[in-house]
Amino acid sequence: MKTNYLLAAILCCLTPLLHAQTALSGKVVSADTNEPLAGVNIRVDNSLTGCATNGKGEFIIDNLPDGQHTLRFSYIGFTPKKYTADGQEENILVKLEESYSNLSQVVVTGTGTHRRMTDSPVPVSVITAKEIGGANVSTLEEALVKLTPNISSYTNGMGTTMSLNGINEDYILILENGRRLAGEDRYTRINVANIKRIEILNGAASALYGSDAIGGVINIITDDARNTVNVSSYTHYSGEGRLTESVNADVNAGKFSSYTSYQRRQAGSWQNNNIDENGYETGRPTSVGFYSNTVNQRFVFNATDKLSFYARGTYYDNKTRRPQDATYYAKSKGQFVQKDAYTYNLRHETYTYGAGMKYMINRSAYIDAEFYSDNFSSDYMYFKKSGSYLPGDQVTRKQVRYYNGNIKGIFRLGSRNKLSAGVEYVNEGLESESDNIDSRHMYTLAFYAQDEIKLPLNLQAVLGIRYIYNENFKNYATPNVSLMYKLGGLNLRAAYAAGFRTPTLSQLYATDESKTSNRYTTGNVGLKPEKNNFYSLNAEYNYRRLSVSVTGFINDIRDMINYRTLSDQEIHDMGLDDKHATFDEIRQRDNVDKAKTKGISLNASLNLGAGFRAGGGYTYMDTEAKQLQADGSYEVSPIDKSVRHMGNINGQWEHAWSFYRLNVNVHGHLQGERLSL
Repeated sequence: MKTNYLLAAILCCLTPLLHAQTALSGKVVSADTNEPLAGVNIRVDNSLTGCATNGKGEFIIDNLPDGQHTLRFSYIGFTPKKYTADGQEENILVKLEESYSNLSQVVVTGTGTHRRMTDSPVPVSVITAKEIGGANVSTLEEALVKLTPNISSYTNGMGTTMSLNGINEDYILILENGRRLAGEDRYTRINVANIKRIEILNGAASALYGSDAIGGVINIITDDARNTVNVSSYTHYSGEGRLTESVNADVNAGKFSSYTSYQRRQAGSWQNNNIDENGYETGRPTSVGFYSNTVNQRFVFNATDKLSFYARGTYYDNKTRRPQDATYYAKSKGQFVQKDAYTYNLRHETYTYGAGMKYMINRSAYIDAEFYSDNFSSDYMYFKKSGSYLPGDQVTRKQVRYYNGNIKGIFRLGSRNKLSAGVEYVNEGLESESDNIDSRHMYTLAFYAQDEIKLPLNLQAVLGIRYIYNENFKNYATPNVSLMYKLGGLNLRAAYAAGFRTPTLSQLYATDESKTSNRYTTGNVGLKPEKNNFYSLNAEYNYRRLSVSVTGFINDIRDMINYRTLSDQEIHDMGLDDKHATFDEIRQRDNVDKAKTKGISLNASLNLGAGFRAGGGYTYMDTEAKQLQADGSYEVSPIDKSVRHMGNINGQWEHAWSFYRLNVNVHGHLQGERLSL
């Protein structure tokens, strides 16, 4: 009954709203220099309509009904401003005052709703497009490592992995415009030239985002069309044949907008050292050469100022270029013998598609619905004989299919409560020839709700919970609680959040026979989700030109999945006696490990005036991994590849003349010893 009423209400509203009668246009400039500001975000209150200023600082917003409209202008480094128009207006002139801090930036990742950073009970850090451009980076990984003090990366011959606060990327949720990226190569799919900002939430956030949000959430927000037609190109070349070429083409024609981007990346193989740990020459590179192509397309149709439809898709391919004649020395029967370093290349391919709608019922109710799919495949492409495989053979390493349907509503319940609630359905599929998985599927149904509450005495709170039903491990719930106290320029925050990570289909079902180590590995359909409890305290002080923030955190993870050697009785009970006769070791994935990270982060920024800015951050981490031993005890050590000391520093000077703007940027990243097992 309620669904039918809602559909009828939407249909009734469409006809009168399809004919917009009001248009607003104007220009945004700096109050100090009167120079136009490009890329200023403009949103209309009680409407889905908005835009960004073009290269001349100009904007036009049509598709509005008759009546009064309030426009809100926000831009990095400037104080937000609002302007109220009583009807159709042209030549609106808005002057933005320079801001000494970046805390007026609007973010969405912490609560799932739009809030200024300084007003968010959940602390979120932001990397802006301006900072990315000044840092001279060509990949998302470079931007994250260079511009944040608590993210590190590690590169070897198998590729690059990243960690946030000591937790590796398997426990970090990557979003693009709030949508999950599945499969592998999540970082390399992103076109850096098209990024508007990157929002980083440290810690668990499963109540809002579901599985994998144990270590944190990284949300990449891409840019909007600014001009009627806009074409831009970006080229970056560095040593070892590393090239990034990006082209963006945007069209903004009234109710219809199109956003197209293409990115080509390639690099050659390179080594830090051609001598291995045993003193033998090795042809295995530190970083393997590759090439990749990424195409993104998004269409938006704004039927009215309160109803919008969109469709999007992505195609991505990546192929390694391993040195085919490279060799290395491996120990065999007590002696080191020369072997081929590689016999195959890896090819990754991803395509995504999705469509959705946004509808603002009234000023107090908003609905967002979307379906999307992320499809990833990985193949071995042999160029040398390896076992039964011949040159030219192509073997499916894995095929991942991810389908997500999500309906979310945001409702204002009076002046003190904002409720976010929704339902999400996820279906995952996996096929793998190398892991002996024919076709496996798993679904998860989730219900979630979150209330943002304004309390007396300058207090704000966020309370949320997600209930899930998974066909393998059944029921589970994760809560989160955040509290913030504001007193002038001082913000004090305290937060607790529970997180979880669903066992992957590969962990549940994959089997592997390793001839090199003479070991057989089997899956485990009885795996439980990995879980954690995250606690944090934050103090933030802002006074005129200075901003300082200190955060302490503890992340306690349990039921981590690792390998466990099976006993003779377990092998017999599982019917693996024939494998026992062939292999020296039979092992199974199980929830056997634990981990804990404790740390403190300090960030500061200072506006020195006359165009000079400086800032930096430092993070100290103490990590602990507990691995279950055969006798039931735990071996305790630092988390592998973790870093105890990390930091970054930056400085900037900019000045504008009549026809020229100069930006000078200095960046540095400091990293202590990497702790490896």
